[in-house]
Amino acid sequence: MTYRLKLVCLHDGSRIPDAARVAVEELADVRWVTEEELAPALSGADALYVGGAAFHGVPAAWPQDPALAPRWVHVAATGVEHVLCDALVRDPGVILTNSQGIYDQPIAEYVLGLVLALAKDLPGTLGHQERRAWRWRETERIGGRTALVVGTGPIGRAVARLLRAVGMGVVGVGRADRADDPDFGTVHGPSDRTAAFAQADYVVLVAPLTPDTRGMVDARLLAAMKPTARLINVGRGALVVQDDLIEALRAGRLAGAALDVFEDEPLPASSPLWHLPGVIVSPHMAGDVHGWREAQAELFLDNLRRHLAGRPLRNVVDKRRGYVVTGITTETGEAEVSVY
Repeated sequence: MTYRLKLVCLHDGSRIPDAARVAVEELADVRWVTEEELAPALSGADALYVGGAAFHGVPAAWPQDPALAPRWVHVAATGVEHVLCDALVRDPGVILTNSQGIYDQPIAEYVLGLVLALAKDLPGTLGHQERRAWRWRETERIGGRTALVVGTGPIGRAVARLLRAVGMGVVGVGRADRADDPDFGTVHGPSDRTAAFAQADYVVLVAPLTPDTRGMVDARLLAAMKPTARLINVGRGALVVQDDLIEALRAGRLAGAALDVFEDEPLPASSPLWHLPGVIVSPHMAGDVHGWREAQAELFLDNLRRHLAGRPLRNVVDKRRGYVVTGITTETGEAEVSVY
């Protein structure tokens, strides 16, 4: 009898699209489980599919015996911090992949929409419309303004290209200083972060959540920003010390913020962010456009076929640093490097 891959698929009731589900079940012995069912199913499995960023049960369910742990984990999201645990990270035999590439352009478009909404006060216009109030006022231009994009991977680059296309100046913050970058021009390293924040009209957070980036936007960095500047976060909620941001907004030390991600999701109804002036709140949807589930499933299917054939996988993640280090670009296995 031919051996079939034992694949555990962690889901919340909304499985991958039907066509992809059928294709997956033709290729492997699949067990669909919820987080409550994960631990017993994971022991002895060959591979694990994690169906999104909302699942946090993998670390607790991960087998401590490496012989019983899956050899491949695929996350149907860009961020992978929610699946990482010491046993998974330290085991060199476990390959971790993600869904990078699905969300680059959609998130870039969403960021541009947020920049325009803040500059043109679209929330104010909609509020006046709802009250049938005719309130003429002037708005701001975005051409000539400076956007600082924190995170210089593929999503950050897509954001930079789109903002440049509408006349904004764009610089980046990444892991190291770089000059003459094709998308950012100048990329500042961590030591120059404060000075870079001080020069920006819009700070856009798209960085991965790692030990180095967790809580990096704190009271000190917020105090360095112009009082006319705005913060946009489409990366991870924990990049920002949320209480510090609320205090800066309340004190008028920041003109506004557009937030798609939060420390706790859903954002509690008691949070002041719902009602603070100049703040736009959206429910972690920046990259979710029509067809994203199908694109996500196709990427996983391609990697599943590669895994079964012993070929290089797409979007292999550096487990210790939390970002993609290889994205397969050709059928021969040529790779590109993508770092924060």
